[in-house]
Amino acid sequence: METKKISKRKMQSVQTREKLLHAGQDIFIEFGFQKTTISQIIKKAETGYGTAYVYFKNKDDILIELMEDVMERFYEIANRTYEPISKEEAFALIESQSILFLDMANKEKLMMQVIEEAIRFSDNVRSKWTDIREQFINRIGEDIAYAQKNQLARSDVDCTIVARAWFHANEMYLWEIVTDHKTPPIKEIVHNIASIYTEGLYK
Repeated sequence: METKKISKRKMQSVQTREKLLHAGQDIFIEFGFQKTTISQIIKKAETGYGTAYVYFKNKDDILIELMEDVMERFYEIANRTYEPISKEEAFALIESQSILFLDMANKEKLMMQVIEEAIRFSDNVRSKWTDIREQFINRIGEDIAYAQKNQLARSDVDCTIVARAWFHANEMYLWEIVTDHKTPPIKEIVHNIASIYTEGLYK
Protein backbone atom coordinates (compact mmCIF):
# COMPACT_ATOMS: atom_id res chain seq x y z
CA MET A 1 0.00 0.00 0.00
CA GLU A 2 2.82 2.44 0.90
CA THR A 3 4.56 1.74 -2.43
CA LYS A 4 1.36 2.58 -4.32
CA LYS A 5 1.06 5.88 -2.42
CA ILE A 6 4.65 6.81 -3.23
CA SER A 7 4.16 5.89 -6.89
CA LYS A 8 1.01 7.99 -7.12
CA ARG A 9 2.76 10.93 -5.46
CA LYS A 10 5.69 10.62 -7.84
CA MET A 11 3.36 10.46 -10.82
CA GLN A 12 1.56 13.60 -9.70
CA SER A 13 4.91 15.32 -9.28
CA VAL A 14 5.96 14.41 -12.82
CA GLN A 15 2.60 15.57 -14.20
CA THR A 16 2.81 18.91 -12.38
CA ARG A 17 6.31 19.51 -13.68
CA GLU A 18 5.22 18.66 -17.23
CA LYS A 19 2.20 20.98 -16.96
CA LEU A 20 4.50 23.84 -15.94
CA LEU A 21 6.88 23.14 -18.83
CA HIS A 22 4.08 22.92 -21.40
CA ALA A 23 2.53 26.10 -20.05
CA GLY A 24 5.93 27.79 -20.08
CA GLN A 25 6.49 26.90 -23.70
CA ASP A 26 3.08 28.26 -24.72
CA ILE A 27 3.52 31.51 -22.78
CA PHE A 28 7.10 32.10 -23.94
CA ILE A 29 6.11 31.63 -27.57
CA GLU A 30 3.09 33.90 -27.21
CA PHE A 31 4.72 36.76 -25.28
CA GLY A 32 8.47 36.35 -25.73
CA PHE A 33 11.01 35.96 -22.94
CA GLN A 34 11.05 39.46 -21.48
CA LYS A 35 7.28 39.91 -21.31
CA THR A 36 6.64 36.47 -19.83
CA THR A 37 6.18 36.22 -16.07
CA ILE A 38 6.24 33.14 -13.93
CA SER A 39 2.77 34.13 -12.70
CA GLN A 40 1.43 33.77 -16.25
CA ILE A 41 3.00 30.33 -16.50
CA ILE A 42 1.60 29.19 -13.16
CA LYS A 43 -1.88 30.42 -14.10
CA LYS A 44 -1.72 28.67 -17.47
CA ALA A 45 -0.56 25.43 -15.80
CA GLU A 46 -3.38 25.71 -13.24
CA THR A 47 -1.07 24.96 -10.32
CA GLY A 48 -0.56 26.71 -6.99
CA TYR A 49 2.29 29.17 -6.48
CA GLY A 50 3.78 27.14 -3.66
CA THR A 51 3.66 24.00 -5.76
CA ALA A 52 5.22 25.67 -8.80
CA TYR A 53 8.16 27.05 -6.82
CA VAL A 54 9.01 23.55 -5.63
CA TYR A 55 10.05 22.74 -9.20
CA PHE A 56 11.27 26.05 -10.65
CA LYS A 57 12.51 29.13 -8.83
CA ASN A 58 11.91 31.50 -11.78
CA LYS A 59 11.10 31.69 -15.48
CA ASP A 60 14.80 31.31 -16.35
CA ASP A 61 14.78 27.83 -14.83
CA ILE A 62 11.75 26.86 -16.88
CA LEU A 63 13.28 28.15 -20.11
CA ILE A 64 16.59 26.42 -19.43
CA GLU A 65 14.82 23.08 -19.10
CA LEU A 66 12.90 23.76 -22.31
CA MET A 67 16.24 24.64 -23.96
CA GLU A 68 17.69 21.31 -22.92
CA ASP A 69 14.73 19.52 -24.45
CA VAL A 70 15.16 21.34 -27.77
CA MET A 71 18.91 20.82 -27.73
CA GLU A 72 18.49 17.06 -27.39
CA ARG A 73 17.31 17.03 -30.99
CA PHE A 74 20.37 19.00 -32.07
CA TYR A 75 22.67 16.68 -30.09
CA GLU A 76 21.24 13.69 -31.98
CA ILE A 77 22.47 15.32 -35.18
CA ALA A 78 25.86 16.27 -33.71
CA ASN A 79 26.43 12.75 -32.39
CA ARG A 80 25.93 10.96 -35.68
CA THR A 81 28.70 8.50 -36.53
CA TYR A 82 31.62 10.23 -38.24
CA GLU A 83 34.14 7.81 -39.74
CA PRO A 84 34.96 8.97 -43.28
CA ILE A 85 37.63 7.21 -45.30
CA SER A 86 38.15 9.97 -47.86
CA LYS A 87 37.95 13.74 -48.26
CA GLU A 88 34.88 13.32 -50.47
CA GLU A 89 33.09 11.22 -47.86
CA ALA A 90 34.04 13.71 -45.15
CA PHE A 91 32.51 16.53 -47.19
CA ALA A 92 29.29 14.55 -47.76
CA LEU A 93 28.95 13.78 -44.04
CA ILE A 94 29.72 17.35 -42.97
CA GLU A 95 27.32 18.82 -45.53
CA SER A 96 24.52 16.43 -44.55
CA GLN A 97 25.01 17.09 -40.83
CA SER A 98 25.03 20.86 -41.27
CA ILE A 99 21.88 20.80 -43.38
CA LEU A 100 20.12 18.78 -40.68
CA PHE A 101 21.40 21.21 -38.02
CA LEU A 102 20.08 24.31 -39.77
CA ASP A 103 16.86 22.56 -40.79
CA MET A 104 16.29 21.72 -37.12
CA ALA A 105 16.75 25.40 -36.23
CA ASN A 106 14.08 26.22 -38.78
CA LYS A 107 11.70 23.56 -37.43
CA GLU A 108 12.22 24.77 -33.86
CA LYS A 109 12.10 28.42 -34.90
CA LEU A 110 9.48 29.61 -32.39
CA MET A 111 11.32 28.26 -29.34
CA MET A 112 14.70 29.24 -30.77
CA GLN A 113 13.44 32.83 -31.13
CA VAL A 114 12.61 32.81 -27.42
CA ILE A 115 16.03 31.36 -26.62
CA GLU A 116 17.78 33.97 -28.76
CA GLU A 117 15.97 36.75 -26.89
CA ALA A 118 16.70 35.16 -23.52
CA ILE A 119 20.42 34.85 -24.27
CA ARG A 120 20.50 38.63 -24.67
CA PHE A 121 18.65 39.43 -21.44
CA SER A 122 19.32 36.61 -18.97
CA ASP A 123 22.74 35.81 -17.49
CA ASN A 124 21.51 32.34 -16.54
CA VAL A 125 20.31 31.49 -20.03
CA ARG A 126 23.44 32.99 -21.60
CA SER A 127 25.60 30.83 -19.34
CA LYS A 128 23.57 27.76 -20.29
CA TRP A 129 23.97 28.55 -24.00
CA THR A 130 27.73 28.86 -23.49
CA ASP A 131 27.76 25.34 -22.00
CA ILE A 132 25.66 24.02 -24.89
CA ARG A 133 27.96 25.66 -27.42
CA GLU A 134 31.01 24.04 -25.82
CA GLN A 135 29.40 20.59 -26.08
CA PHE A 136 28.94 21.08 -29.81
CA ILE A 137 32.48 22.41 -30.24
CA ASN A 138 33.94 19.46 -28.32
CA ARG A 139 32.03 17.03 -30.53
CA ILE A 140 33.26 18.74 -33.71
CA GLY A 141 36.79 18.69 -32.27
CA GLU A 142 36.53 14.91 -31.81
CA ASP A 143 35.56 14.51 -35.47
CA ILE A 144 38.50 16.64 -36.60
CA ALA A 145 40.87 14.70 -34.34
CA TYR A 146 39.57 11.47 -35.89
CA ALA A 147 40.28 12.82 -39.38
CA GLN A 148 43.78 13.93 -38.32
CA LYS A 149 44.54 10.56 -36.75
CA ASN A 150 43.52 8.82 -39.96
CA GLN A 151 45.60 11.23 -42.07
CA LEU A 152 42.58 12.74 -43.80
CA ALA A 153 42.99 16.21 -42.30
CA ARG A 154 45.94 18.53 -41.85
CA SER A 155 47.91 17.82 -38.69
CA ASP A 156 49.39 21.33 -38.42
CA VAL A 157 46.16 22.87 -37.12
CA ASP A 158 44.59 22.79 -33.66
CA CYS A 159 41.38 20.73 -33.80
CA THR A 160 39.76 22.77 -31.00
CA ILE A 161 40.38 26.13 -32.67
CA VAL A 162 39.12 24.84 -36.03
CA ALA A 163 36.09 23.25 -34.35
CA ARG A 164 35.22 26.55 -32.69
CA ALA A 165 35.46 28.43 -36.00
CA TRP A 166 33.28 25.85 -37.78
CA PHE A 167 30.61 25.91 -35.08
CA HIS A 168 30.49 29.71 -35.05
CA ALA A 169 29.95 29.77 -38.82
CA ASN A 170 26.96 27.46 -38.41
CA GLU A 171 25.73 29.32 -35.34
CA MET A 172 25.75 32.63 -37.20
CA TYR A 173 23.45 31.23 -39.88
CA LEU A 174 21.34 29.45 -37.27
CA TRP A 175 20.46 32.76 -35.61
CA GLU A 176 19.91 34.47 -38.96
CA ILE A 177 17.44 31.76 -39.93
CA VAL A 178 15.72 31.85 -36.53
CA THR A 179 15.35 35.65 -36.50
CA ASP A 180 14.05 35.71 -40.09
CA HIS A 181 17.00 37.49 -41.67
CA LYS A 182 16.96 37.27 -45.43
CA THR A 183 19.30 34.35 -46.13
CA PRO A 184 19.98 32.06 -49.10
CA PRO A 185 18.38 28.58 -48.98
CA ILE A 186 19.88 26.31 -46.31
CA LYS A 187 21.39 23.89 -48.82
CA GLU A 188 23.13 26.76 -50.59
CA ILE A 189 24.50 28.15 -47.33
CA VAL A 190 25.82 24.78 -46.24
CA HIS A 191 27.34 23.86 -49.61
CA ASN A 192 29.38 27.06 -49.61
CA ILE A 193 30.61 27.06 -46.02
CA ALA A 194 31.23 23.29 -45.99
CA SER A 195 33.23 23.56 -49.20
CA ILE A 196 35.50 26.24 -47.72
CA TYR A 197 35.82 24.30 -44.45
CA THR A 198 36.73 20.95 -46.01
CA GLU A 199 39.04 22.45 -48.64
CA GLY A 200 40.98 24.24 -45.92
CA LEU A 201 41.14 21.32 -43.49
CA TYR A 202 41.15 18.06 -45.47
CA LYS A 203 43.92 16.75 -47.70
